[in-house]
Amino acid sequence: MSKHDRWNTLLELLAASGKLEVEEAAATLDVSAATIRRDLDELAAQQLLVRTRGGAVAHGVSYELPLRYKSTRRAPEKRRIAETAADLVAPGEVVGLNGGTTTTEVARALALRFASGRAEAPGAVLAAPALTVVTNALNIAGELAVRPQIKIVTTGGVARPQTYELVGPLTVGVLNEVVLDAVVLGVDGIDPELGVMAHQEDEASISRLFTERASRVVVVTDSSKMGRRAFARICGLDRIDLLVTDTDITPEAVAQLTEAGVKVLAV
Repeated sequence: MSKHDRWNTLLELLAASGKLEVEEAAATLDVSAATIRRDLDELAAQQLLVRTRGGAVAHGVSYELPLRYKSTRRAPEKRRIAETAADLVAPGEVVGLNGGTTTTEVARALALRFASGRAEAPGAVLAAPALTVVTNALNIAGELAVRPQIKIVTTGGVARPQTYELVGPLTVGVLNEVVLDAVVLGVDGIDPELGVMAHQEDEASISRLFTERASRVVVVTDSSKMGRRAFARICGLDRIDLLVTDTDITPEAVAQLTEAGVKVLAV
């Protein structure tokens, strides 16, 4: 197992339980305790965990993996969800995307769907964009900026290293000046009573503003987020028009969401 794979596994184990013991982690990964100690020391140096005697604990109550470590989790499900969500976007629409692994996959699916845009001759009047994407995610903006058929609008703000999302008053200022046909939101938790949630309050407030600026709200997330609560509330289920998830969602969860007025599309 490579170091990257070990780190990814260690961080996922930490996200699930909140703490790690060196000997237990060594047995799980089938490596020496000395290797695990070195890995934990290096992860602590990157401020991805807090080192303790005999192991490590997660930062704070609500632990959030950096985006680069979450990208491989439930990847096939996320791609199916993203392709379905992208198919719901009509040509010429203005679509908002917040940050996250699933919305990143949505951005890639949109790029493929609208890949038939024509290159314009030098000096020619540019045609209307096939799609306009408004995002506060630096990685999404970077991936779509090379697509000439897609107009990219990025918010200002302060970048969060875990998710590459821009937050703060500058972000709010830009979003207050735009009107969206739709927003596609990635979330960290969905609760039938509390609604949709994020780990960080600053990201939650920006996602909430996205919903306020959009005519329709589409939430994209795999079924592991169902029934899970996170620290900061984005909005209630009454603001959500459609949830796109995978087929592992339980019938009980579908019934609760449907009763709340959310259409559920499991793919």
